[in-house]
Amino acid sequence: MILRALAVGPMAANCYVVGCDRTKEAAVIDPGGDAMAIYRAITREGLTVRCIINTHAHVDHIAANCEIKRLTGAELLIHELDAPYLKNPVRNLSLLSPLSIRSASADRTLRDGDVVAAGDLKLEVIHTPGHTPGGISLRCGDALFTGDTLFSGSVGRTDFPGGSFEALLRSLRRLLDLGELNVYPGHGPFTTLAAERSSNPFAAEALAAAGPAGGPAGGAPDEAASGGAGPEPGK
Repeated sequence: MILRALAVGPMAANCYVVGCDRTKEAAVIDPGGDAMAIYRAITREGLTVRCIINTHAHVDHIAANCEIKRLTGAELLIHELDAPYLKNPVRNLSLLSPLSIRSASADRTLRDGDVVAAGDLKLEVIHTPGHTPGGISLRCGDALFTGDTLFSGSVGRTDFPGGSFEALLRSLRRLLDLGELNVYPGHGPFTTLAAERSSNPFAAEALAAAGPAGGPAGGAPDEAASGGAGPEPGK
């Protein structure tokens, strides 16, 4: 697997270019800004981008959707619950951002269990609501792209519109049960599920509160929660 990571935009969101070694077909995950830097990474590897995948529809993860779509001709994919956020400046937080954006609409919406192909690569969609109702993670081999659900030592905020701390804990429990995977989060350094199980202060809370895992993570999509008196979530 070809994997290139770039910290893009004012919030330094992690954008990932994921490509197939054999076919050179690729997916771009969360183009949150700096479109030309992303495009240079694509062209340096000689990749053909088949799809752009947003792990959720906040401005720092979607700001370069239009430009990357224009430059590559790729289709734009996002979970069905976050698709309406792409055009909603309140829900995608662009009203609170120095970025002025106009995202393209989704060409196709995703659901839990869907598989997105880029050459021989298969990216499995895992619905991980909490930060947003339609937040997703993507599993590809031993790589797990977690968006703003799971960071190194922290988790995503749940005090934005549509956030739910209870749903986030269920999503986190689901990810922690996946085994030994390398984690590529939406912000900050890479980590592993093993490291997060042992040191992330939210992991113990998720394991204690969520009950048995299995099936799509639930939670009321529009329920807002701040996380109570526990550790403060991240971005």
